Amino acid sequence: MAIRVALIGTGNAGRIALRGLITNPAYELTGVWVSTAAKVGRDAGELAGLDVHTGIAATDDIAAIIAAAPEAAVYCAMGDTRLPDALKDVCRLLASGINVIGTAPGVLQYPWGVIPDKFIAPIEEAARQGNSSVYVNGVDPGFITDLVPLAFASTCQHIDQIRCLEIADYATYDGAEVMFDVMGFGNSLDNVPMLLQPGILSIAWGATIRELAAGLGVTLDAITDSSEREPAPEAFDIAAGHIPAGGVAALKFEINGIVDGRPLIVVEHVTRLRSDLRPDWAQPAQPGGSYRVEITGEPSYAVDICPTSGLGDHNYAAIAVGVGRVVNAIPAVVAAPAGIVTTLDLPLVGAPAVIAGTTG
Repeated sequence: MAIRVALIGTGNAGRIALRGLITNPAYELTGVWVSTAAKVGRDAGELAGLDVHTGIAATDDIAAIIAAAPEAAVYCAMGDTRLPDALKDVCRLLASGINVIGTAPGVLQYPWGVIPDKFIAPIEEAARQGNSSVYVNGVDPGFITDLVPLAFASTCQHIDQIRCLEIADYATYDGAEVMFDVMGFGNSLDNVPMLLQPGILSIAWGATIRELAAGLGVTLDAITDSSEREPAPEAFDIAAGHIPAGGVAALKFEINGIVDGRPLIVVEHVTRLRSDLRPDWAQPAQPGGSYRVEITGEPSYAVDICPTSGLGDHNYAAIAVGVGRVVNAIPAVVAAPAGIVTTLDLPLVGAPAVIAGTTG
């Protein structure tokens, strides 16, 4: 029997998730929540970019979503810039007996030691009340920074370092809030954006660092971070807007999980708005962008992961990776014990009914 699922949020990730929920016979769509008035009342098929009529009209009333009694909700609403509200959303859904599987809020990938216990306790209590579970994942942080490195680490006799990299050109990414307000592209080098405020990198990727440490069975001494930015040599335009001359046009940052005084776990991002900027930084394995997992140990690995899509460019493909991981995890999360679930808790997640031509 198909699992009854609602969708929360129809932005870049939500639209891809909605397509999967509509086309995958393993799921029955029960509702779609939207944050903008212009989307209210529109059919889910239209919002997903599909030539189908589902009979499910979008609503901005979360109570209506809950009243439809889904077994699960895929949460793709913005979590980075509205963390307290996102955590309240998750609690409300869990307490209503609805399992939450989402791309946000990212701190719930592995919250212990990342956010204070006073924020974790209400989520755990809501899960107990509703006998429900929550699982948050994505691409990075997510699949690239937990499942992939742990899979390769499981073959090693010893490990000196695990490094997970995202190397990408974000020029075609149209999320203006993320690009300009969160990451600070186009801003003066004197302006410190949200992402680079003290401690934010270590919170945003601290969950994945701590999850990897738990998977490796080690105790972290500390989590540190660093960043470097490059100004635009001249003005140019990107999908999200205008980059003035001298505005930030490339960004590199690292988050380090320190064990025994050395960086055992490293997450590195190299984000450019033009491919010619900072050629001395890490380069992608395919035009536009790729991911890399490097393990130094015995044996050592250098694994390049190059997502592509027939529906969009490398940035679309990267979002699709994270969304696919979440949507395909729904059955496992629904079956999981109540509480906060991580990749370390789940069985190997397959891909229910996604093979072309199958019906379940």
